[in-house]
Amino acid sequence: MPLEIEQKFRVSDHTAVIARLTQFGTLSLGEIEQRDTYYAHPARDFAQTDEALRIRRVGDESCVTYKGPKLDSTTKTRREIELPIASAVQFGELLEALGFTPVADVAKRRRIMRVERPPFSIEVALDKINDLGNFVELEVVAEPADLDAARAKIAQLASELGLTNSERRSYLELLIAATTEPSAGEQ
Repeated sequence: MPLEIEQKFRVSDHTAVIARLTQFGTLSLGEIEQRDTYYAHPARDFAQTDEALRIRRVGDESCVTYKGPKLDSTTKTRREIELPIASAVQFGELLEALGFTPVADVAKRRRIMRVERPPFSIEVALDKINDLGNFVELEVVAEPADLDAARAKIAQLASELGLTNSERRSYLELLIAATTEPSAGEQ
């Protein structure tokens, strides 16, 4: 079962990262807008189990994604199951009929690039998240036997790109934290 190995970094803007990426002969895969609706399970707390269930919409295409608990303390290595669905609206209605409840929407503009670091192809996502700011995600999908090598390649690329202070929280967790933290005037 392949696993998703990911590291995310907050950046002030993407300019310096893009400049470094172009030096690597990076393949640009385009820019997309994504809207993710996250759901709470009716019988267990995904925040406690470190899982996630979402419906992602990109243009006319949609998919449902389950993300398992993180498997290490430095990256966001986890099992991910993603399936295409015909209708995000109808699938959302199905989940709600089963007792799942929508938690929040995360909207982002994502520029996707690819860097080859044999034997891995590393996807670089330059994200602009509504209400959160700019991030860079580095991601590899690898077999469990290749996890250490994949983590090392991601760490090496992060260093080459000048990325520091990895953020392990998901965009959903960051968005919830941002909306629940008191502002400076409320303290």
